[in-house]
Amino acid sequence: MFYRGYGDVGDGYEMGPKRQRVIDQGSSFYGTPPGSSFMYNPPPYSYISQIPPFPVVRLHGLPFDCSEVDIVEFFHGLDIVDILFVHKNGKFSGEAYCVLAYSIQVDFALQRNRQNIGRRYVEVFRCKRQEYYKAIANEVSDSHGGSPHRNVSRAKSSDNGKESAEHTGVLRLRGLPFSASKDDIMDFFKDFVISEDAIHIIINSEGRPTGEAFVGFASAEDSKAAMSKDRKRLGNRYIELFPSTHDELDAAVSRSRSNISNNPKSSEEGKDSDEHSGVLRMRGLPFSAGKEDIIDFFKDFVLSEDSVHVTFNSGGRPTGEAFVEFANAEDSKAAMTKDRMTLGSRYIELFPASFEELNEAVSRAR
Repeated sequence: MFYRGYGDVGDGYEMGPKRQRVIDQGSSFYGTPPGSSFMYNPPPYSYISQIPPFPVVRLHGLPFDCSEVDIVEFFHGLDIVDILFVHKNGKFSGEAYCVLAYSIQVDFALQRNRQNIGRRYVEVFRCKRQEYYKAIANEVSDSHGGSPHRNVSRAKSSDNGKESAEHTGVLRLRGLPFSASKDDIMDFFKDFVISEDAIHIIINSEGRPTGEAFVGFASAEDSKAAMSKDRKRLGNRYIELFPSTHDELDAAVSRSRSNISNNPKSSEEGKDSDEHSGVLRMRGLPFSAGKEDIIDFFKDFVLSEDSVHVTFNSGGRPTGEAFVEFANAEDSKAAMTKDRMTLGSRYIELFPASFEELNEAVSRAR
């Protein structure tokens, strides 16, 4: 569950504590507290003349192996407070509700309508608070009846729960920061002897980390003992652990390797080996970030406003991406040291790009 336990009327933050009382789960969130968001700062209380609509949208047509991480990526740049997967008869229905931080973000979320998650295009609908509450009530009813209440299709433990699941020496991790490395996971399990070869970070079809990983332990006893780390934090994320099997590990690793081979330039090795032309593409920018913010991000390099190109969608709104021209290829390569560093509340991904890509993006933005 995602929540931040404060907020003013009409925003999504109030929902977190309510769901926390209804369903006893740990807390987590993507983003930072109100006031530091580049996306939207709420007006002072005295300026609110009426209660704004509750910021929730309904998603339809989700892949049946969809995870919370997939939805966070789908709504990249928006502040997500809660994600509720809808189940019917104990099976994922392909629908979910997503609560955002502020009402104004609903309009941005609706712009993602009919965009893809994997090979499925996803429909995004405006909906009401009551619909979301009803879905929560159904979820609680299902959970009291013995059915798993969240993301059933991805939770491989038995209906009797994690504690009674058979251990084989393998655990699945969910909710990892996208930048988490094998060293981070080894440190998370520092009370156990684990080698790098026993850690498998999963990559999606676009070559990006999914937020999941599999870890092989020396024995079933070790993996069972390691469950004491369930819902403990790695960085600013709480990590869920699930008993798994060697067959599931092998299948996930096989898919991940296939994805990496099909997307060589999306891996870290790909970034390092790409030829530099003096242009970098930035991804993950706050929607309100301007050229001055980008110049400050690269303050160790000489840039002018004319060398920074923020891209916009067909509606004239920022996409969260930009292209930056450096003085030469050496500078752009050196600037890659800023990859995955933060600008405001967002971590920024950098990719070597070409002048052709830059010109095409600028042309589309016009």
